[in-house]
Amino acid sequence: MKIALAQRNYHIGNFESNTNKIIQTIKEAQSHGADLVVFAELCVCGYPARDFFEFKEFIDLCAQSAQKIAAVCTDIACIIGLPTYNLKDEGKDLFNSAYFIEGGKVKAIVNKALLPNYDVFDEYRYFEPETEFNCIDFKGYRIALTICEDLWNTIENPLYITRPMDKLITQQPDVMINIAASPFAYNHDEERIDILGNNAKQYQLPLFYVNQVGAQTELIFDGGSLVFDAEGKLIDELPYFKEHVAYYEFEKQAGVPKVSFKHQHTIKSEYTSNIEQIHQGLLLGIRDYFYKSGFSKAILGLSGGIDSAVVCALAAEALGPQNVMAVLLPSRFSSDHSITDAEDLVKNLGCLSETIYIKDITEAFEGALHPQFDNLPFNIAEENIQSRSRAVLLMAMCNKFGYILLNTSNKSEAAVGYGTLYGDMCGGISVLGDVYKTQVYELANYINREQEIIPQNSIVKPPSAELRPGQKDSDSLPEYDILDTILMEYIENRKSSSEIIALGYDEQVVRRVIKLVNGAEHKRYQTPPILRVSPKAFGMGRRMPIVGKYLS
Repeated sequence: MKIALAQRNYHIGNFESNTNKIIQTIKEAQSHGADLVVFAELCVCGYPARDFFEFKEFIDLCAQSAQKIAAVCTDIACIIGLPTYNLKDEGKDLFNSAYFIEGGKVKAIVNKALLPNYDVFDEYRYFEPETEFNCIDFKGYRIALTICEDLWNTIENPLYITRPMDKLITQQPDVMINIAASPFAYNHDEERIDILGNNAKQYQLPLFYVNQVGAQTELIFDGGSLVFDAEGKLIDELPYFKEHVAYYEFEKQAGVPKVSFKHQHTIKSEYTSNIEQIHQGLLLGIRDYFYKSGFSKAILGLSGGIDSAVVCALAAEALGPQNVMAVLLPSRFSSDHSITDAEDLVKNLGCLSETIYIKDITEAFEGALHPQFDNLPFNIAEENIQSRSRAVLLMAMCNKFGYILLNTSNKSEAAVGYGTLYGDMCGGISVLGDVYKTQVYELANYINREQEIIPQNSIVKPPSAELRPGQKDSDSLPEYDILDTILMEYIENRKSSSEIIALGYDEQVVRRVIKLVNGAEHKRYQTPPILRVSPKAFGMGRRMPIVGKYLS
């Protein structure tokens, strides 16, 4: 039996595009002599479709697409993922299902049993868990087909009582196939390989695992589909962040299932650090956000600092420099080197640029507020007028020329509220909102790995918002190497203030940082979607009350 793994990029709700892509891949696999081609979880509609699942027409369109796909599967079989109606008298209306299609018909339907309801996942909101499990017979082989979380378990982490494979293994399958939609995080590839390899070893069966690739708003899917032998050894790994189809010969030799393949990938050697993966993930996130939204041109405010420089460089690489407008918006407090650093970056990238001075604009605002602000000292109110003036100008250019504004705030700033609502926190998508400041420096150096693209001065100079004379970030915040480690313990590792203090951090600093994080929750509720690259990003994967007092 020749199996094709189809690692494809889908578009939520774009049934025509998804269906055509699946059909084209089926025909391609058939031309390569494949007997079975396997697609990802919910590939027909795209993942995660969220409350689209509440529309009957949406589910019906999934079924219609499946019939179109089945019609081309006369001499080849395929596995596709889609939502289906729950015809039982109880439970939720839908199942998260996989169709096994053969001979132009749906031969078997497998429903997902283990519905994740943590971090970015909310599947139990829509789907009913399955409790009955059966293998699929095809060409003399017995297939144990499962969906994503159904294999996301280990002996050390018995999260679920009912594991589909515990029941399927009693039916003596020859091979496991798992279709998935597993989002990217910079540490997720190693965890995924470990867990799935343990499953192959535990059940002593070869495992074919197909993941989707592509970005859906803030979620990035990295692909990295996998094949394991019956001992749990990883024998193939598909490319990360790219579409790909790979072919494998599966057979029994002396009654023992064996897997061979035409070509082997050595993808792991391409990524030697988390920063390399984050870089590729952000490029894919930017590119798909624009393409799937129907836009092509990005705009951002370019300050000469490291954050906007990294965002500009990423956007130019993802979209092409001709589609990136960098706007310099110097104020009366902007340093000469900030302007020249920004200009040097524009030259290095070859992107478009404009310069708009905001001194007169901010002074006009201050003049209009003079009766109210008279005799009051300059403070954060006047500082934020500068940031909001920039946002007004950038959004005006968006409206006039069809740009999408890129937000340039990093995760450290977003965490502690070091940003201006309706000012520098504006944007259609936040590129660095899940990247700590210390990681931004690593990204800048990685972007400069072959030649200087981001001016060295933008990297080495003390970070500053330049909203008042001589301002530095360290005037208001701990040094970023200290701040980021505390933030990671609190946000990613979910440690309390007392636990973090016990690690050796200064008590006063820890309590101040956590108070800042909790106090900025209202700001984060009003930020653009953040491209997720870490195990715990702000947004739908971290849901905190705005008015909560715990750990403050």
